[in-house]
Amino acid sequence: MSDTLLERLKKLHPQSIDLSLGRIERLLAALGHPQDKLPPVVHAAGTNGKGSTLAFLRAISESLGKGVHVYTSPHLVNFHERIVLAGPHGAAPITEEVLVDCLARAEEANGGELITLFEITTAAAFLAFAEAPADLLLLETGLGGRLDATNMVAKPLLTIITPISIDHVSFLGETIAEIAGEKAGILKPGVPCVVGRQDSEAFEVIERRAIELGAPLHVAGRDFDMYEQQGRLVFQTQSRLLDLPLPRLAGRHQIDNAGTAIAAASVVFGEELTQRALEHGVTHAYWPARLERLAVGGLHAYVEEGTEIWLDGGHNAAGGQVIAHTLAELDERVPRPVHVIWGMMETKDARSFIAPFKGLVERIYTVPIPEEPNAFAPEPLADIARDEGFDAVAVNSVPEALLRSASNNGAARVLICGSLYLAGHVLKLHG
Repeated sequence: MSDTLLERLKKLHPQSIDLSLGRIERLLAALGHPQDKLPPVVHAAGTNGKGSTLAFLRAISESLGKGVHVYTSPHLVNFHERIVLAGPHGAAPITEEVLVDCLARAEEANGGELITLFEITTAAAFLAFAEAPADLLLLETGLGGRLDATNMVAKPLLTIITPISIDHVSFLGETIAEIAGEKAGILKPGVPCVVGRQDSEAFEVIERRAIELGAPLHVAGRDFDMYEQQGRLVFQTQSRLLDLPLPRLAGRHQIDNAGTAIAAASVVFGEELTQRALEHGVTHAYWPARLERLAVGGLHAYVEEGTEIWLDGGHNAAGGQVIAHTLAELDERVPRPVHVIWGMMETKDARSFIAPFKGLVERIYTVPIPEEPNAFAPEPLADIARDEGFDAVAVNSVPEALLRSASNNGAARVLICGSLYLAGHVLKLHG
């Protein structure tokens, strides 16, 4: 039923992305302004790390016994993943019944007017969040910040800006400064903001906007710092030094994401925040398809016993760099032949994403992304990889790529990457 509704709602606007606040303002007014009836909101923007940072913050909050709503996008397997509701037995994705009810009410209130799918589903999510009790709502921007449909909360409890890099240039601008200006659009007068590590160009824009609004900043590398030391996560401020376990999520960049979440939790909870909650939070956060090593499942039928299958949805230059860094660290600990299975959307800079993998992988298999007409076909993507100096082979599917990898190398380390849409397809196949 929700699938039918969502397909119908897609037709209300021919463009999937059209950044503006006028349409969502109109719809929320028709729905009785649910954005003004939400639990305390933490609003996050940034190019990379938003989801992981919110996953850490959710786990820390729940470790304190808090009820937490979460709004993220895109989903991997099922649309319901985008809207997580707190409940008496813990948080869970929105039920089909509640989703259909909220979507139908949003559709009726919209009255057939022009509106994007993200805008109308965000309005439906606000209805669900306003009508279910919780202590906190973690709200992730969809694209940018200033003109994003989530940016309708007038007075959040806290904002977060994670690292900014080049992405979505056709919508957000071609320079770091332009993109940072869009992300800084979530800052609100007097509302504190936790700022993850930034290039100086991005930080200057954020700081200037914060000064204009009187928004206090808590800045990574200035007001707090986080780093790995002797197999532990160290978080430090002028008055506090925390020694914590390493994050559950793989990759050195997750040290920064966990540290940003700890800084955010410190602002949100103050003296209520405990060492135990932080330890539990950083070791129990879960965020699928972000350098996730897949447990034994359906895809392991195509590979040799002992083969590691890793999955990541990163899709820009910065994402490629952190994935490559983690591959290098894995190889230092346990050397293995590395094969990459790569699919990507044509709207992304494929060369910038794959370039950091040089010297780390033996072969790249390029694959289509099913049901995504704007994805690269395997052969043109393989040509890009070859131009960058890789041994690349175009194949028709992920299972075929896994079989080809197994026939060449036996037990190996296989990374499937390049798109969250591909990651969702892989998780469906894996079961």
